[in-house]
Amino acid sequence: MNNNEKTVYIFGHKNPDTDSGVAAAAYAKLKELQGFTNFKAARAGHFNPQTEFIFKKFNVPYPKYIPDLVPRVQYYMTQNCETLKGSQPVWDALEKLDDARGKAIPVVDDDGKYLSLFHYSSFAQNILTIMNPESKTSISTSVALVTKTTKSQLLVGSNIDEIFKATVLVGASTENTFKGLLEEHASENVIVITSDREDIYEACVSRNVKLLIITNGFLLNKNLQEQAAKNGVSVISSPHATAPTVMLIAYSSPLYLMADKDVPAVHPTDTISKIKPILQNSPCRCLPVIDENEQVAGIITETDLTNEPNIELVLVDHNEVRQAVDGIENYKIKEVIDHHRLGTLSTTYPITFINKPVGATATLITGLYQESKIPIPKDIASILLCGILSDTLILQSATTTDIDRQTAEYLSCITGLEVSEIGKEILAAGSHIEGRSVSELIHQDMKEYTETKSVFTVSQIEVGNMDEVMQRKDEFLKELEIERRSRKAIFSALLATDITKLSSMLLMPCDDKFKPFVTFPRQEEGIYFLKDVVSRKKQLIPLITEQVENFERM
Repeated sequence: MNNNEKTVYIFGHKNPDTDSGVAAAAYAKLKELQGFTNFKAARAGHFNPQTEFIFKKFNVPYPKYIPDLVPRVQYYMTQNCETLKGSQPVWDALEKLDDARGKAIPVVDDDGKYLSLFHYSSFAQNILTIMNPESKTSISTSVALVTKTTKSQLLVGSNIDEIFKATVLVGASTENTFKGLLEEHASENVIVITSDREDIYEACVSRNVKLLIITNGFLLNKNLQEQAAKNGVSVISSPHATAPTVMLIAYSSPLYLMADKDVPAVHPTDTISKIKPILQNSPCRCLPVIDENEQVAGIITETDLTNEPNIELVLVDHNEVRQAVDGIENYKIKEVIDHHRLGTLSTTYPITFINKPVGATATLITGLYQESKIPIPKDIASILLCGILSDTLILQSATTTDIDRQTAEYLSCITGLEVSEIGKEILAAGSHIEGRSVSELIHQDMKEYTETKSVFTVSQIEVGNMDEVMQRKDEFLKELEIERRSRKAIFSALLATDITKLSSMLLMPCDDKFKPFVTFPRQEEGIYFLKDVVSRKKQLIPLITEQVENFERM
């Protein structure tokens, strides 16, 4: 994928059922087969047992789990930024700093782990200390670093990688004066820079200076080279004149000594609200981003936060903001593919919006494969078939259309799966509630709806025996009431559908003011019997919406 290309996450609703999870995975595969590498299937919640069973049975990877889309560093940072090793000379960094993001370069150790941040402010503070003529300072460097920085020819080398604190002297005075100068610095690691001065060469070799730099490309004769090697004196030949060579020495210090160790690193998953104050306090208004292994993953600047994030979204099997992954309002939505009523979603720009009255979003995704004339891989065709059969109760729900039936038969032919057999298998996988908490069951497929003034939720589970639900009715009603109060909703309902009798029980504790408007056949307090009702979308929601509208008119 091009570094500038945004990742497009394909999300089902936040409590993904089978159709939602299947649609995301199958559509991501279609995009891949069309040549796109940046579309990724995602899910905001955990799969229910039925959906887990289907993905495992056909060995299809789960969509990536992303619990929310709160703005985070990873959605704004620049990836693959250049790094430099702390052992490299400052000169290497200065040559690249102008092109660096935020005018800063992360410095790493030999294993690639973050050490510090090199930026102009840190460099200026350090170089001013070194270049201050009123204070005696030393330069930390090595023979190898000086050789690299000055682009010199190594003539004699002794411990060239050893870092030492150097005193720099220029051999420009008379021989006697210079020898006296060397005596004054006898206890120090001395670097001598001189040009065509044989007498200076001899004095440096005989007095065991650390490094002799001969400028203007002049060389040391072989006899003195041999003596220098015996005395542990390193000698290099610089192509530059004396003055620029002296200046370059200051830039030969290793980066780890000149970079800013006080700039902390942040992580890709850190929220923008968390790192903003840290970013504002950074001298260069940028921060390195490291992964869990402390390797540099990128860099983030204040400017990055004013740009669009590096992700976009496709929504499948929903089009209402309250049902979408949290934080959706921060990102651009490219497409919506759905089979539900139109909700509250709006955009300020045109998008691809596919919404058709069919029984499952999996039916629509299959149609997109056919329109694109792209063969459906057998594993994807298998989960698409399961998505249709799950959302239509094996083609028996009131939402089922002829298109769903034709599509299911088409997928059955591709996969070799018999519709009624695989349908019963997947419904059985999702109908067991024994051993599962009422909270888990209520939240596994909960959708929140908003009318003009009111908010309400409707969850749905499918069971093979309604006795399992009724034995735990008090638990369900208590948990639903907690959910209602926490959302300040007029009611929170659970549609428990008996897949053997194709009817449902509605457990619905509600606001006292709303109770008179509920017209369903009441079994007992908060529990209603819905004969022949199996579809939340096509049967229950239109009826319950009418009751809510009547309530709001009062």
